[in-house]
Amino acid sequence: MSDISRTVLYGRHVAGGAKMVDFAGWEMPIQYPRGIVAEHLATRRAAGLFDVSHMGRIVFAGRGATAFLQRVLTNNAAELALGQAQYTVIPNAAGGAIDDAFLYRFEEGRYLLVVNASNRLADLAHFRANLTGQVEMLDQTDELAMISLQGPASQEMLSAILDQPALPAPARNSLGIGKVHGAKVLIARTGYTGEPLCFELMIASQQAGMLWDMLAARGAAPVGLGARDTLRLEAGLPLYGHELGIDRDGKEIPILAIAPARFAVSFAPAKGDFIGREALLRQHAVLERIGKGDYSDLSALPRRVMPLAVLDRLPARAGCDILAPDGRSVGYVTSGTVAPYWKFEGQGPSARPGEQSALRPVALGLVESSLKAGDKLQVQVRQQFCPAVVGPNLSAKSPPYARPVLCQI
Repeated sequence: MSDISRTVLYGRHVAGGAKMVDFAGWEMPIQYPRGIVAEHLATRRAAGLFDVSHMGRIVFAGRGATAFLQRVLTNNAAELALGQAQYTVIPNAAGGAIDDAFLYRFEEGRYLLVVNASNRLADLAHFRANLTGQVEMLDQTDELAMISLQGPASQEMLSAILDQPALPAPARNSLGIGKVHGAKVLIARTGYTGEPLCFELMIASQQAGMLWDMLAARGAAPVGLGARDTLRLEAGLPLYGHELGIDRDGKEIPILAIAPARFAVSFAPAKGDFIGREALLRQHAVLERIGKGDYSDLSALPRRVMPLAVLDRLPARAGCDILAPDGRSVGYVTSGTVAPYWKFEGQGPSARPGEQSALRPVALGLVESSLKAGDKLQVQVRQQFCPAVVGPNLSAKSPPYARPVLCQI
């Protein structure tokens, strides 16, 4: 264990009885004594509190920073307004992902890029290999802690501990800067749970414990990596190494195979050339043809990642084959789990979570690009064939709650 890193909140996790595991070289909580199901449900009903300080935080500054980011990221960094964040991808020349990331612009003249823990060193090496011009790159992973607060009660909890009203504008990806007990806190309306009310908070590492304790005292439930995964999977959010990177056949998964990348890739004239642009243009052309009902040439994007509702009690795990009704193979499960959900009471936007919950299998699959929402499939789980439907398992269209979408055949 001597080579494993620990976040500044490690002591809080141990004191809270968390089961600790090695994750991407970091000793992290996989779950607390209440368990993964309880942590998932607590996030959906009130608020979950996540230590995400293991993720990489890289600052870019200097006169050449914008031009550099334009070349090595897929989004249009020049159009990112002050006080805004955007999902982005670090592309390779073939149109695959070296990593996916979030780019934040809290302050004039500085960009903050948050990357996956498992890829941080590779990302830094890639950036160094492409550095040109007047660009300052600083790895602030150790100096800047990161805490995620997600769920319908998160805004109320955060507002209660801020020294003065300083919440970002009420729109996803909005940023703000506040203070808690005089300590500067970077506040972003971002998250990885599918919750419509969500915040990610960055604070100097020596002050992270104070922030964690204050939010926990307000009722935010500490959540480990186990429920973080079930929450993101229920929401249909990609995970590098599963929905991005290399597929099970050793081939590159195209960046535009994941739905969020459609908002992360820019071909605006102002962006200019960037790594992987030509390959991404070919992928984008396939999406445009699909949008017009033309499936004649899918060669640049033969498969896409789609959410699946598995209509059986058996969990569809990563690697399970996905079949068409006629038995033809159409892809495989990239991520799968059994996720809990609250049974809502009432109708429409006024419905609220009741006191009863249930479990259901949910999955993401890398499947033929010709498939669409509502298509019926089968997932082979061991020797059984479980019915499934292409379509979302969660809706965030009626805040403050994220609501389960229950499909039937």
